[in-house]
Amino acid sequence: MIRFTNYSKSYGSKLVLQVPGLALKTGVYWLKGENGSGKTTLLKSIAGLIPFDGSIAVQDVSIKQEPIKYRQLVSYAEAEPLYPAFLTGNDIISFYQETRSAAQEQIKEVADALGVSSFSSQKIGTYSSGMAKKLLLVLAFTGNPKLILLDEPFITLDQEALHILPDLISSYTQKGTSFIISSHQPFDTLKPATITVSNQTINLQAAVC
Repeated sequence: MIRFTNYSKSYGSKLVLQVPGLALKTGVYWLKGENGSGKTTLLKSIAGLIPFDGSIAVQDVSIKQEPIKYRQLVSYAEAEPLYPAFLTGNDIISFYQETRSAAQEQIKEVADALGVSSFSSQKIGTYSSGMAKKLLLVLAFTGNPKLILLDEPFITLDQEALHILPDLISSYTQKGTSFIISSHQPFDTLKPATITVSNQTINLQAAVC
């Protein structure tokens, strides 16, 4: 489903991450590592947000060879979302709906489940950090992504959303969507495989779930 070939990321002369070769099947993966170990760097590389050496492909679609098609397959929800304060949540959702050719019913289902529909008409500048995180999660699930990257998705969420998010992940996994989740909080109900990140290498330590 996702394949790394001679992947490496350096900042200046310092090598941060290196993956000579790795292929992950469809499933849920827990990306673990200490602060500063490169988890977010890896997720941003997969999302196509930062340059890197080598290649990353999802369903045999390469980010470097077919960037537009690739970005239709991959969604990324960062740990601390930032949006223009003068826009409403509905403005952002409408943009994502158009660019991802998403069905209104699908977006509404996720937005209702996470409680976003109750405040999405308000300007984002009035949002709490938890509200902004919920909006970002709705955007990550919008469309028909084959891989969803979630960076610390459980932080700042209220208790209700903490129970709903694993159910959403499980539901989408059953439809064939894969997840790579960076989190300091365990989520045993999903029984994810584990990818451990160090300053130099990535090792797959568990079987695909």
